[in-house]
Amino acid sequence: MNASRREVLITLINGLHSFTVPGGLLLLGALVLLWPGTLPRAFAPGLQAFPYLVFGVGLFLGWYFHRGRIVFLTLTLAVADWALEFALGNSGRAATRMIVFQSVVLLLPLNLAAYGSVSEHGILNKRTLLLLAPLPLQGLAVWWLCLAGPKSPASWLSARAIGWSVSQWTPLTQPALLMVALVLSLQVLRWNRTRHPMEGAVLWAMVAVVVAFQGTRFGWDPSQFLATAGLILVVGLLQTSYRLAYHDELTGLPGRRALNEALLRQGSRYSVALVDIDHFKKLNDTYGHDVGDQVLRMVASKLARVSGGGEAFRYGGEEFCVLFPGKSVQEVLAHLEALRKTVEGAGFVLRGRRRPRKKPGTPTPSRTPRREVSVTISIGAAERDARHAESAQVIKAADQALYRAKEEGRNRVRS
Repeated sequence: MNASRREVLITLINGLHSFTVPGGLLLLGALVLLWPGTLPRAFAPGLQAFPYLVFGVGLFLGWYFHRGRIVFLTLTLAVADWALEFALGNSGRAATRMIVFQSVVLLLPLNLAAYGSVSEHGILNKRTLLLLAPLPLQGLAVWWLCLAGPKSPASWLSARAIGWSVSQWTPLTQPALLMVALVLSLQVLRWNRTRHPMEGAVLWAMVAVVVAFQGTRFGWDPSQFLATAGLILVVGLLQTSYRLAYHDELTGLPGRRALNEALLRQGSRYSVALVDIDHFKKLNDTYGHDVGDQVLRMVASKLARVSGGGEAFRYGGEEFCVLFPGKSVQEVLAHLEALRKTVEGAGFVLRGRRRPRKKPGTPTPSRTPRREVSVTISIGAAERDARHAESAQVIKAADQALYRAKEEGRNRVRS
């Protein structure tokens, strides 16, 4: 297998890993454990308490970390759980229970998509009350539909736009199926654009909700899978908190704290490369900090795809660090040279003042000439050996090699 195919395979594996872990694994585990007859009856009390525990933890952590989104999503799941318990029970009229069920399967995916896309502004403010207002308003609307009866406007909840055979395999109505397909598609796009842990958590929570709906066809308790959706969101919140603590917000790369911990986990053989953007201060002074930030993000995106098994970190300022576990410095020089050439060949086009930040649907050619800035990097590499047994000594040796690269004219790799 040549190098290019290997890199494509690694990229695909990493993408699949980030997509399925941990949300997909949590849902798979729930499907295995909650399958009827899997767990002994002794676990029944714990399963009954599972939803209350998860929803309680989700609300507490959302309040503690001032994350309004997790509070909204958890409340939405808890309200839906209560409504489904009524809809699938024996109290009340059958027509009323049917209207409640059809309303939940339509509104819950919509609410998850809506609350999953709101930006964070804390909890204790007026905006929170405005965002929570749709839940009681939806409850009033469902109550009115129940009073009006199944032949009222509630009939559109079970409307059929296509043949019945298409949706007879699921308890979801055709409007609900359309809603599920729409919100899942949009959430996949959101996750693919950001690769943010919380976007992945919302996506897999939606899938768990669909499993909860579908399970009612076989007599499964939907509460367990709604609680699984809540658990996925809680884990997504913890991932987000970890990301804030260990990742650089500007570039998305792991930060210096993550590097220090990664160095502690290394064995007796590894190499470190320090990367510095050439003439970055001059670029910042000439074109402004916004352009400087764009250059940092561009270089970081190239570093994140470094070959040879390296992991990139934001070291500070315009400096980055690449860690190669289990590799000697001679083994990584070719990969670092390829990285240097990649950055040099990428180029950087300055964004015009009137250029929109997002690509328009019908772009018009600019009348101003393209202004391209040459961006290059200098790299210094060192390995752990008898003279450099401590990680601090390896970093210092890499820094000295970086200094030599700059002294010799920059845009080169030295060890």
